[in-house]
Amino acid sequence: MANSSNLTRMKGHPNSGGEIDKDDKDPSEMPSARHRERHRTQHVGWLRAAVLGANDGLISTASLVLGVAAAHGTQASVLVAGSAGLVAGAMSMAAGEYVSVHSQADTEQADLARERTELRVDDKGEHTELTAIYVGRGLDPTLAKQVADQLMAHDSIGAHARDELGISESLKARPIQAAFASAGSFAVGSVLPLMVAALAPGPRLIVAVSGASLIFLALLGVLAARAGGAAMMPSTIRVTVLGALAMAATAGIGALFGATG
Repeated sequence: MANSSNLTRMKGHPNSGGEIDKDDKDPSEMPSARHRERHRTQHVGWLRAAVLGANDGLISTASLVLGVAAAHGTQASVLVAGSAGLVAGAMSMAAGEYVSVHSQADTEQADLARERTELRVDDKGEHTELTAIYVGRGLDPTLAKQVADQLMAHDSIGAHARDELGISESLKARPIQAAFASAGSFAVGSVLPLMVAALAPGPRLIVAVSGASLIFLALLGVLAARAGGAAMMPSTIRVTVLGALAMAATAGIGALFGATG
């Protein structure tokens, strides 16, 4: 005859035919911690502006320095020209980026204002429109309608902004952030060839600036690829080759004018 302890164990055993203890839950039914993912698209605005600014600052300033040096300019004139290019370029990049991204922000705000009006005037039609979007993405009509109804009950303008207009908090235009990122990165990129030009001996200035700038460009390509999650080699080759062509063209023009001047 089984003792009481064995009977107790069998009662909670799933194969004993007895009642399963409520504490013995299936692990798949246990609540799990929220799965968090890190995506790079939320940084696309400032990342694009920063990469563009640093790349532009490095290439344009290095090219300017090489052009003046190739035209037989003194080291002082090379540094003056490069410094002027740094300031002018950074201000130009900030202004251009601000105007461009602000235009995008204005367009987004105009679209959101139009959407608010449509929600106020034709709420039923907007429900139908959002339902059709979800059906187009693969939901069956009944489920699509339920999703649209619940999302619009929670945040109607947010649902339409995200799923109809493609506007989200992580990707919306930020003009001031883009302007500062672009100007600051341009200045950082410009400082690198200027430092080399200031430290290199006069006769070796062209070789030193060219070599150092190509190395900096390769490093910039690697950093941009890592920040954006892209393949490193294509990004590095692309930025280095294009930068080398720009510097060669500017140095050639400087040498031409220096020889005929």
